[in-house]
Amino acid sequence: MGPVIGPQSGVVAPAAPASLLAALPEGAAVVAALPQGVLPQGLLAQYSAQTGAAAGHPMVGYLVLVPAENPAAAPVGLPGHAAPGAVPGALPGAAPAAVRPVRPAGRGIAVDAERRNAYVDGRLLDLTYLEFELLAHLTEHPQRVHTRDHLVSAVWGYGHVGDGRTVDVHVARLRRKLGPAYRDSIVTVRRVGYKYTPVS
Repeated sequence: MGPVIGPQSGVVAPAAPASLLAALPEGAAVVAALPQGVLPQGLLAQYSAQTGAAAGHPMVGYLVLVPAENPAAAPVGLPGHAAPGAVPGALPGAAPAAVRPVRPAGRGIAVDAERRNAYVDGRLLDLTYLEFELLAHLTEHPQRVHTRDHLVSAVWGYGHVGDGRTVDVHVARLRRKLGPAYRDSIVTVRRVGYKYTPVS
């Protein structure tokens, strides 16, 4: 495969590496190359942590389209829908795994990091990328006090230039979306930052 057209018209991005192309299932295609500047900082930080990639090393993301195993059973354009019995996110031909319920049945706040969904009492929240990252980070460490500086580096990324006010604004938006029953689960620790305290 030759050079791939990037998200900006007329910009030619490097071709996908042969190792990526070889691993794609039949019928899959790389349709765009995304420069590092448009890739989410949290995703880059997570990848670097998992692979031990050197900080500052330029990255390129590739948008890959993979055909569904059963096109009639998989509505196009509806994220979160998959063929009956299929594990969402699994490649065609992959070994079957236990299917988890799409929505949690219990009460409280639930974060599904794999599907990047957050729920309150089983109701899906409409969160921005950073709101989700902030909620996921706080709920992953209940009762732990996080300074604003720590949250900026953990959620926005170490290269982000910002201050604690950015965190305050996102926490306020997140509390509104959690609703009256759960907004107080994100506790302000005066002159320090925030902590997540599950509502009993």
